[in-house]
Amino acid sequence: MPAVSKGDGMRGLAVFISDIRNCKSKEAEIKRINKELANIRSKFKGDKALDGYSKKKYVCKLLFIFLLGHDIDFGHMEAVNLLSSNKYTEKQIGYLFISVLVNSNSELIRLINNAIKNDLASRNPTFMCLALHCIANVGSREMGEAFAADIPRILVAGDSMDSVKQSAALCLLRLYKASPDLVPMGEWTARVVHLLNDQHMGVVTAAVSLITCLCKKNPDDFKTCISLAVSRLSRVGTPSSSLGRQELGHGHHPSWFARRAGHSARCVPFISPEDAAVKGRLVECLETVLNKAQEPPKSKKVQHSNAKNAILFETISLIIHYDSEPNLLVRACNQLGQFLQHRETNLRYLALESMCTLASSEFSHEAVKTHIDTVINALKTERDVSVRQRAADLLYAMCDRSNAKQIVSEMLRYLETADYAIREEIVLKVAILAEKYAVDYSWYVDTILNLIRIAGDYVSEEVWYRVLQIVTNRDDVQGYAAKTVFEVRAPLEGVSGRGQWSLAPLTPTPAHSPPVQFSLLHSKFHLCSVATRALLLSTYIKFINLFPETKATIQAVLRAGSQLRNADVELQQRAVEYLTLSSVASTDVLATVLEEMPPFPERESSILAKLKRKKGPGAGSALDDGRRDPSSNDINGGVEPTPSTVSTPSPSADLLGLRAAPPPAAPPASAGAGNLLVDVFDGPAAQPSLGPTPEEAFLSELEPPAPESPMALLADPAPAADPGPEDIGPPIPEADELLNKFVCKNNGVLFENQLLQIGVKSEFRQNLGRMYLFYGNKTSVQFQNFSPTVVHPGDLQTHILSGPLAVQTKRVAAQVDGGAQVQQVLNIECLRDFLTPPLLSVRFRYGGAPQALTLKLPVTINKFFQPTEMAAQDFFQRWKQLSLPQQEAQKIFKANHPMDAEVTKAKLLGFGSALLDNVDPNPENFVGAGIIQTKALQVGCLLRLEPNAQAQMYRLTLRTSKEPVSRHLCELLAQQF
Repeated sequence: MPAVSKGDGMRGLAVFISDIRNCKSKEAEIKRINKELANIRSKFKGDKALDGYSKKKYVCKLLFIFLLGHDIDFGHMEAVNLLSSNKYTEKQIGYLFISVLVNSNSELIRLINNAIKNDLASRNPTFMCLALHCIANVGSREMGEAFAADIPRILVAGDSMDSVKQSAALCLLRLYKASPDLVPMGEWTARVVHLLNDQHMGVVTAAVSLITCLCKKNPDDFKTCISLAVSRLSRVGTPSSSLGRQELGHGHHPSWFARRAGHSARCVPFISPEDAAVKGRLVECLETVLNKAQEPPKSKKVQHSNAKNAILFETISLIIHYDSEPNLLVRACNQLGQFLQHRETNLRYLALESMCTLASSEFSHEAVKTHIDTVINALKTERDVSVRQRAADLLYAMCDRSNAKQIVSEMLRYLETADYAIREEIVLKVAILAEKYAVDYSWYVDTILNLIRIAGDYVSEEVWYRVLQIVTNRDDVQGYAAKTVFEVRAPLEGVSGRGQWSLAPLTPTPAHSPPVQFSLLHSKFHLCSVATRALLLSTYIKFINLFPETKATIQAVLRAGSQLRNADVELQQRAVEYLTLSSVASTDVLATVLEEMPPFPERESSILAKLKRKKGPGAGSALDDGRRDPSSNDINGGVEPTPSTVSTPSPSADLLGLRAAPPPAAPPASAGAGNLLVDVFDGPAAQPSLGPTPEEAFLSELEPPAPESPMALLADPAPAADPGPEDIGPPIPEADELLNKFVCKNNGVLFENQLLQIGVKSEFRQNLGRMYLFYGNKTSVQFQNFSPTVVHPGDLQTHILSGPLAVQTKRVAAQVDGGAQVQQVLNIECLRDFLTPPLLSVRFRYGGAPQALTLKLPVTINKFFQPTEMAAQDFFQRWKQLSLPQQEAQKIFKANHPMDAEVTKAKLLGFGSALLDNVDPNPENFVGAGIIQTKALQVGCLLRLEPNAQAQMYRLTLRTSKEPVSRHLCELLAQQF
């Protein structure tokens, strides 16, 4: 940029600004401004032509007056005249005035556009940059129509200066964001990708920002950008390279480029399977960043640490986004753990926020749990309320069956001193966790009563409604709940008023006799609200039915003038009707009228729904269940739950109650604890009578309702309009890679592009499974004719009993609003072994254009794997029995991932087999056993995995009782290592 000479100081402007600052009052300032405006107006209208310096000075004064908040209605033409000057300072002031004061409807737009065109054609880089900056600052549609075709040409021109390229890229980005339809896609899109190889880091950074925005709408045109970005990132990270020595990065990756490149990689939905080398280089870059984060700082300057941390957090976001490198996920978690005790509050906040997302990954959830003591300490000692809130969010995200009691206890303890702004949110989270991970109902009841005692008025109605629903629906907890509420004897409306719902089944004893129960309840009557008094009156009439000895006492209460002549019509009506009913009706009639109500229907948890609403848009992924974040985030649109819009599962939750369920041998009294929150899904839930164990409850949920029709599961055939296998296109190229990601896990993001995100949550027991598909509209435009359909290629036939799989699908809404999400439920039954997964065909119209994609549904044969424990002797005996050549499949292959024993163990458990200890003589080897459950037969399976760390090789051996199953399982499992 040209230097400003001494003569350009504009002394008159400096004097005017000084006069304004020296004004003692607002009136004096206005008087001085009016005087100056009159002087400027006379100069512009005078007969004497002004030179460029004078025009510039007076235009600057007008601009300063405008910035003080005063209206300017003249001087625009003089500013436009400055654009034709050959002096940089005069042209600069003209463009500045236009950018600030000229609107898109001005009559001068045509003159301005002509001046801009002249500067763009001048080939003077300084003038071209000024013109591009003006276009970007104004950003009107008229300017977009005038220059949208010229700017891409300037951007990719070989003779454009680096500063011009950088300005052109940012200007084009501004126009594209304002009016995407005005920016033509053409040959330049392929050439702009190669700007990532430019030697100037400013050009590269601007190009990354532009490409990131463009690839969201046109990902196919920019598939090559990832390989170039990764290549450039790896070259920048090499200290020996000239780029690596640039000052921008303060000794590591140039910070802005590294952050933008990482963000760009997250915006492109996938790296194709054939780009394994690109993925390898990307992983290497991510490892380099994590390694550099461990190095001592080379400078104490805050700019250095800020740049370093910005890159680190963007790197961790990219690692979480791909969710396919367990080693990197664990390392990222450990790195964030170091920030939890950092002296900088902002770093602690960011670390807690990122760890909430990491907790959603199956690979890093255990690593996140190791920091539980640090997080609890942050919850107690942090001075900043926002950091304490993030600590509470992380505790909620990392909670599971193993640490639920500790986390709930700590959150209750914190609730006593929590800030009022977040107290209600803490109450909701404690209620959800206590319900979801209750080891037994007595602990759940005690926890909720303790919550009410501590939180008081912050316990919302939704919490009580949910407690009453659970207690009412389960006979085994009613007695304990009633006794506990009775013994609390606290003057709390929640206990005394609503607690009466569970007092009826309390067994009369000298200490808990019906008169004592009634006396306790009625002693709190005058303290309660009108709504609670109405409930108490209903309880009194039930007492008369259950305990006739209380009839006279209760009738006396109902006859009291305070009841029969109550000012509230509802209380008066109840008192009159209940008194008459108890006096007139016989015992049989009274028992019939007051017959026990049926259990509450299972439905979405009102507590969870309230917590979503309280957290606001975009928070659904942090509140629902599953082991994926989305992060995140990304598929959750923050939509309030309705029958057709739900939020994507979030960290550490277990909505089906199956992951944390006790083993089948557990006593019936606690077997239902795992299913406490099953009502969050819209589908039917198991009633207590369906079976004593979680497995039986789950299987009963999927069984057909009609006993005479054992295959009623398939009674909802797909309409004829749905596409069959011959009507849909082939699966997308990366379908196999996406399927492989779900071989050892059940929850996550199946597919994502710039329009649509598809999340999966599934659970399988024996030969039955239930899958929830979440379709998220990432755009602001409504999807029309939205139709997801499950079809079966080859030997799989939908809804035909002879096929190996039977799938029942639930239809979804045909319209999906922008930012919304719909859920589809699939009930799956495995009739016999199969090799080919079903296909998921998704069709819809976006902006009038038809969209279609076909994916492989993540249902593989190992999903019906039931782990089997056996002793070493039994294992070897069974191994010898499966000695026929066709029963064995073996594969020796090179490790594609770092050989980590814990990760290998987690994958084998996720695959479905039980890991047997002390069976193989070599402790480094892994031995597993299980049974594949189908309706037709059971297929026993034994496996042995032998890692060779020195050679970085594996040998996998599987033996099953059926030849195709052995080969197929061997191929599936080998791809995971």
